[in-house]
Amino acid sequence: MDYLCFRAFCCKGSPTPRAEYDVVCIGLMGSGKSTLLTQLCCESTDNIVSTTGFSIKAIPFSNAVLNVKELGGADNIRKYWSRYYQGSQGVIFVLDSASSEDDLETARNELHSALQHPQLRTLPFLILANHQDKPAARSLQEEAHFPLS
Repeated sequence: MDYLCFRAFCCKGSPTPRAEYDVVCIGLMGSGKSTLLTQLCCESTDNIVSTTGFSIKAIPFSNAVLNVKELGGADNIRKYWSRYYQGSQGVIFVLDSASSEDDLETARNELHSALQHPQLRTLPFLILANHQDKPAARSLQEEAHFPLS
């Protein structure tokens, strides 16, 4: 009898599952992808290291969970990005707004490739201009004119 009372008061069925969305996070090495995702997960950023390969983080929100697959941004890893696109429902592209002109051009080319990729071209993209706190960061007006073609 005690078990039935406990079950009746405490366990009114399974909790409503939250929607889950699979998102891929890309950007050049050093753009801040790992730090961004670590902060969104409310974890310590004291010992952040660049991602080699990929990592997956679940970012909980009140009504949904974002399962973010972060892909490393080093030169030798970017050529494998497309192998991890399948099943993605959105894309986060992290841009270092304080990067050199050469790195900005490389980032532009990588973003353009992602926008044209058959598995991503119909998905929503969030382009995040990171490192706005650095003295060399481009202004919002300069970032707004980031050429995509």
